[in-house]
Amino acid sequence: MRILFAAAPAYGLLLPIVPLVWAARAAGHEVALATTGELTEVAARAGLPVLDVFPDRERWAALTGWGKRPDELPADAPVEVKNAARVHAPFAAFTATMTEGTIAAARSFRPDVIATTSDHPAGLLAASALGVPALEVGNRISWSTRDASWRNRSQPMVPEDVLVPLRQRLDLSANPPELIARIDPRAPSMGGIPADRTEVADAVDGRPWWGMQYVPYNGGAVLPDWVLGPIERPRVGVTLGTVVPLISGTSSLTVVIEALASLDVDVILAAGTADLTSLGELPGNVRSVGYLPLSAFLPSCSLLIHHGGSGTTAAPLFYGVPQLVLPSFADNPMSAQRVVDRGVGLAHDPGTINVGIARELVDRLLIEPHFLDQARQVSAEIASQPTPSDIVARLADVVSLQPTPAG
Repeated sequence: MRILFAAAPAYGLLLPIVPLVWAARAAGHEVALATTGELTEVAARAGLPVLDVFPDRERWAALTGWGKRPDELPADAPVEVKNAARVHAPFAAFTATMTEGTIAAARSFRPDVIATTSDHPAGLLAASALGVPALEVGNRISWSTRDASWRNRSQPMVPEDVLVPLRQRLDLSANPPELIARIDPRAPSMGGIPADRTEVADAVDGRPWWGMQYVPYNGGAVLPDWVLGPIERPRVGVTLGTVVPLISGTSSLTVVIEALASLDVDVILAAGTADLTSLGELPGNVRSVGYLPLSAFLPSCSLLIHHGGSGTTAAPLFYGVPQLVLPSFADNPMSAQRVVDRGVGLAHDPGTINVGIARELVDRLLIEPHFLDQARQVSAEIASQPTPSDIVARLADVVSLQPTPAG
């Protein structure tokens, strides 16, 4: 079986599907990943064969339109790109700029099925163009297209004034591809497929939903000696992901670090390439590690403090670690609400948090046993779900029964 995976070029949108691609390759299937931007190199370092669907980096950056006005785009930008710029939505920009290249990549690769993330319509459009079935893969722990709240959004992820001219320019049918299934990676108690069900039927179109174990992938690294060394007091991880420092800055870190400075804990600050000069000299109990994958140090942590990114929220669930979420934007507040509702952590508005509040929240999470108990329960749920390998085997069985596409 030949599987083309398609994902948008952002860490939190692409990295969650890497274990599924690994599972397909380990099962002997031919795989390729269609994406663009810096994530081509990130995916290649993960061992994946990558097809760059818009290799002109400078041109692609000029066309994405996210944060731009239509009149700031190149004069020859397609209509759908200009319309995407008006809504200032990254998913609309990704779809408008990546669909043509994704279709071309698919025609070259000749897949039997296209597996696309649920927030990346370019993959579904490519499947429709080639007449091959699609698998929609959920890549978020905070929401799923199975949620009524998501289906009833007042503003669609990619509006029709982007999709219609795109279909017209590329001569694409408005008919969706044959959808084999949709994958929900959430634990049952956090909105996922119930533990006693192998699948559920979509309430709108009847297509099956399959549950899948979320397996965290945050990149690889040479582990420093201290990671596996003796633990003399609780470790607290702190991260803001890759996007928040660029858009919102690091002001919330100042409060968190000051609060943790007076506690009997060791702090692992994983801030990537963010500028930390505003923090001044770091307290003696803070170890700044730059970019170090969460999976490298989370198993030894008693708490993770973070911004609410979907992958960042899911990783401590996998390891059974309580969390404090300071949600920033996009679906971060939804992630925070999931955490609070399930009892695996606490959340607070980063704009109003102060040192006293932060210290109180951290104390609760480290001392009250309820949070650790609930986090471990969710971890056990995740461990009992079908693995990515199980999903690949199930997909292969279904695809083997599909008729061969004409041509």
